[in-house]
Formats: sequence, C-alpha cells, structure tokens
Amino acid sequence: MIDIRQSLQYANYLKVEGWAVERINETNYFIRKFGFIGSILKIQRPEKIDFEAIDKLCRKYGVFQVIIEPKNLNQEEGIKNKGYKLSKSPYLPTKTLQIDLTQPQKVILDHFKKDARRAIRQGSGQIISSYSTDKDIKKWRESWKNSVKFDRYVPSLKQLINLRKSFTPNHCLFLASHNITGRIIGGALFTISSHKRSNYITYYWYGFTGNEGRTSLSQYSLLYQGILWAKRMGCKNFDFEGIYDSRFPIKSWLGFTHFKKSFRGAEVLYPGSFTKYRFPW
Repeated sequence: MIDIRQSLQYANYLKVEGWAVERINETNYFIRKFGFIGSILKIQRPEKIDFEAIDKLCRKYGVFQVIIEPKNLNQEEGIKNKGYKLSKSPYLPTKTLQIDLTQPQKVILDHFKKDARRAIRQGSGQIISSYSTDKDIKKWRESWKNSVKFDRYVPSLKQLINLRKSFTPNHCLFLASHNITGRIIGGALFTISSHKRSNYITYYWYGFTGNEGRTSLSQYSLLYQGILWAKRMGCKNFDFEGIYDSRFPIKSWLGFTHFKKSFRGAEVLYPGSFTKYRFPW
C-alpha cells in the first residue's frame, strides 16, 4: 500500500506550505531551504529508494541533511549500507493500527473492545456534523485550541485550510460533535490517499475533545463515523496514524494509544527515521 506521503495530494499540500517538491518516478522528494546554509531533503516511506536521484537533488538544492523514513526492513538495510544513521526522534509515527474495511460493518463493530462499543452506543444520539468552509474550519480550530493546554500543538488555520484544499473533493473530512446548545465538544479530521495502488487508505489525521466531550465520550462516535465514511468512500483500509512505540517512547502518546487500541486493528511497525549529513556544495 502506498503511503499518503507519496500521494499527489500530500505533495500539493507541502508545496503550498512552502516546501519545494520534486516528483521522480512516482516518488515525492520534499526540500526545505534554510537560507545560505543550504537545504534539507526528506523522503518518507517511498516504494523505492533511488540514491542516484537523491544525489542529483542534493547537488541541485545544496542539501546538507538527508532524511529518509523507510517503509520496511529491506529499505532500512539499504540505507544503513549507505551510511545513514538512526535518529532518536522520528518525524512520522513508527507504529500504527490499521482496520480492514473490506469486512462487513457489523464485523468491524463487533471486533471493537467492549468499552468502545458501549461508548458508541452511548453517543448514538450525539449531533455530529461535517465542516468544509473556511469559516467553519476556523470555528473548528478555535474549539480545538480551547480544548487543550496552551503548550499543546494545534495546526494553524492556514495549514488546515491548505490541507483541505490540497486533497481532491470529498477526500478530506472535518467532523465535529456538539452539545445540546450547539457548541463543539470534540473534533476529528480524516484524509484519504486516493492513489490507485494505495487501496484508498483513510487516515485519522487529528482528533480532539474538551472536558465535556471527554465526559460524554464523544471521540468514540466521531472516530466511528470516520470509519463508516471511509467505508462508504470505498476505502479498503483505515489507518490510525500513530500509537505509542516503546522503541521511540513519547509518554504523552500513551493516553490516546489506549483510546485507539479500543478499536483494535492490526499493528504495523516501521523502522524509524534515518539521517545523513553532507557538505551542501
């Protein structure tokens, strides 16, 4: 399955975010310039690693650091042989869960843990709506910002709007759950990689809940609606886009990992991030 980072949609998103993007033989190469000191080159879960193409781009853009996030162990061995070193902090999640959406809806639901099924039943009467306009997304983001501590990362409004615009119509879904007064108490964002060889994977890109949302367990219903949307869209896989990995421990991930694991799914491991420094010119 082709990773979303290798899709045209994601390449378009990084372009509008200020990255230079080269696409060679269906592989995305992302370049970020840092003034006179040179550039970094990032390749994320490609189907094939082309070291000749990497060398050419390094010379073209004056690259001082190359970052490769391999897709599998075979790629890992190849880049190690080229002198790349494992980074302590990967850029992409190195462990995730995936649900097979080709199964009947009842089979998928019955496979969830008991607490997830109970929370979904409890939230069956919640008001859940989708947002698509810039004004709506601004409101959605403000609710997210108000739901978390000041030091928690929340993408800018510009980033969220660019993400929506970069994906083909109906392949980016902003969902929000509301209380009886209409105030947003939780939100979720899903994207679809529509490459013909990606099996049309849906990714659980972002999610948030406030105190009221956590009390009402709104995130369970939001995520389940995202899974149902993905199935209606003809996707074959649903990717949770990251859970806690003891190889690269981030303690703050333990909470949402417990939440995601209540939906079960098959665990998928990735090797990590590998870096090599070089003279830029």
